[in-house]
Amino acid sequence: MLPAAERLPGVRRLIDRKIYFVLHAPRQVGKTTAVMELARELTAEGRYTGLLVTMETGAAFNDDPGAAELAILGTWRRDAETHLPPELRPPAWPTAAPGERIHSALWAWAQASPRPLVLFLDEIDSLENEALVSVLRQLRAGHRNRPQSFPWSLALIGLRDVRDYKVASGGSARLHTASPFNIKKSLTMANFTREEVAALYLQHTAETGQVFTPETLQRAFELTQGQPWLVNDLARESVEELAPDPHTPITPEILERAKENLIERRETHLDSLAEKLREPRVRRVIEPMLAGSVLSDVPEDDRRYVIDLGLVRRDPSAGLVIANPIYREVLPRVLASGPQDSLPHIAPTWLRADGSLDPKKLLEAFLAFWRQHGQPLLGSAPYHEIAPHLVMMAFLHRVVNGGGTLEREYAIGRGRMDLCLRYGDVTLAMELKVWRDGKPDPLKEGLNQLDERLSGLGLDTGWLVIFDQRGGLPDISERTTTETATTPSGRNVTVIRG
Repeated sequence: MLPAAERLPGVRRLIDRKIYFVLHAPRQVGKTTAVMELARELTAEGRYTGLLVTMETGAAFNDDPGAAELAILGTWRRDAETHLPPELRPPAWPTAAPGERIHSALWAWAQASPRPLVLFLDEIDSLENEALVSVLRQLRAGHRNRPQSFPWSLALIGLRDVRDYKVASGGSARLHTASPFNIKKSLTMANFTREEVAALYLQHTAETGQVFTPETLQRAFELTQGQPWLVNDLARESVEELAPDPHTPITPEILERAKENLIERRETHLDSLAEKLREPRVRRVIEPMLAGSVLSDVPEDDRRYVIDLGLVRRDPSAGLVIANPIYREVLPRVLASGPQDSLPHIAPTWLRADGSLDPKKLLEAFLAFWRQHGQPLLGSAPYHEIAPHLVMMAFLHRVVNGGGTLEREYAIGRGRMDLCLRYGDVTLAMELKVWRDGKPDPLKEGLNQLDERLSGLGLDTGWLVIFDQRGGLPDISERTTTETATTPSGRNVTVIRG
């Protein structure tokens, strides 16, 4: 673990100034762990009564604020008895009417506490609708009475920034204010830096003697961009499952296998990302990103929301990008899972007798699959703008399940998705383009882009796949064709139109 003060810079100063603030960050970044440690330190130092309490138990009663209050206060009581000495625990909760119980409880506790009361309300954004409105109003009403009759400092801990609480509560009109709370500061928790990733891994080396090579430390940061859950689980998979002998150094190859295992198992953290992809606000950002379209029509609030979720990040040189290479692999795999589950049995005719991949046979198999199943499978794809891409990836996943990998790249505004299939000694680069109504044939642009991609990979040939999505066309089975074309630098490539 890293020290709480390092993970929460500036929070001590806010507490000392009696500030009420929001701490928001994506799931599995370590908010709860760091804040719990900070609360323990505050109490141990003797100046404050510090405690992390959860709001999540109230989420089962989002449309019944009175029941939500009772559930929340019951949990607070248990949290206090678990983590605080008897003299710092709250008194009996006073009797109060529904809609006033949180306010009354905090009023009584602040008055009874021998030290200034500092509370961290975790999972605040698990509350919605009437329950969230009620809690925020009560906190707002008590804020002016601090510190004698309300907590000295208070933090709302969750995924969302304060601006999104209005959305979860049904809009600012229900709170009778343009601001949902008396918030003086909104903070977020950053991912680990390259140095912090190395420091965490070297703690394991110090305890066990097992070494992470310098290249592994570098690769761990590249794959995760410091996302704490990924950093920790990559290491756990590497040292506990793949190389449990402490005499075995952890190499980049072991780390890559660990990455594939996490993705294939769809660990809880990655599954929670998959659930977010269903939200309209997330889809409005992710779908054009995967398609390589521009985001000019996507509201800024939606973009900020997806950044807050940790799905994307702002890159100074590239604009909005998927947060890290592992998420970049996970998102299209998740979206392609529907078409993949809908695939019929496909015999691996692309394999030679020795188990190696025959690119010519693979092309024949894909064309036969696309002509027969492409049209009906498009409807099983959740993101319609990239439905052809997802169906093709579903097919290619069947291919690589036999022992290969499928890598993806996409960039905003370039109207493309790049795939790279690796199977044994074969590396096959594919450029995917879409031809839409009112747009010119993307052949020329696609050849230029594929040429650039092949040059980077050191390859002489590849596939340019053009999905024709214009209206009034014959069925896919009739319009799917192939031809050979030459890139600007003279590479002969296969053009697939479907």
